Amino acid sequence: MLVSVAPVALRVTLDRVSTSSTHPNERELVARAATDANAFAELYRHYLPRVHAYAFRRTGDRQAAEDICSATFEAAFRNIANHRPTDAGLGPWLFRIAARKTVDHHRREGRSGSERGQVAMSRLAPGVAPAADGSLHDDDSLRLAINQLRPRYQEAITLRHLAHLDTAEAAEAMGVSKSAFSVILTRATKALRRELDRFEGAEQ
Repeated sequence: MLVSVAPVALRVTLDRVSTSSTHPNERELVARAATDANAFAELYRHYLPRVHAYAFRRTGDRQAAEDICSATFEAAFRNIANHRPTDAGLGPWLFRIAARKTVDHHRREGRSGSERGQVAMSRLAPGVAPAADGSLHDDDSLRLAINQLRPRYQEAITLRHLAHLDTAEAAEAMGVSKSAFSVILTRATKALRRELDRFEGAEQ
């Protein structure tokens, strides 16, 4: 049985997190991970900084990022026996799980009756609170806008631009062809621009 690998309070320097490379022994570790806690833990340690950085960029909240990481790796462990390794490595599969756990997180935040949840909803999006002066920072505005998109568009934009997957990796993560992913990403980018324009108009 897997020993606990839930994330502890990380202090990740987000702009220095590597966005590349599979683990050098990844195929062997994936083959063993369903029954070998040490193999899974090694994969966990390798990918945790990238997944945490992605979740933090999506939420702007360290506790939320840690919760998303925990849910992501728990789901990965439960399902890794069914994962089929590819040349892109484990990353696209993990980020697909993380993207969906992040959407789930924002849905829960949207239903929250807390003061923070109410303030966020009044801003037309869940999960992000304004600064003390009532203003929104650029990163907050971007998160607010992304959270308004349909889940498929959220996945496309965040896998490509926040998880830093290349087009082929992001397409694999979403289970679509590269050409289909390009279409989804183009539509998602247009939808995001419309949401950002709405926020800019509301601020004026």
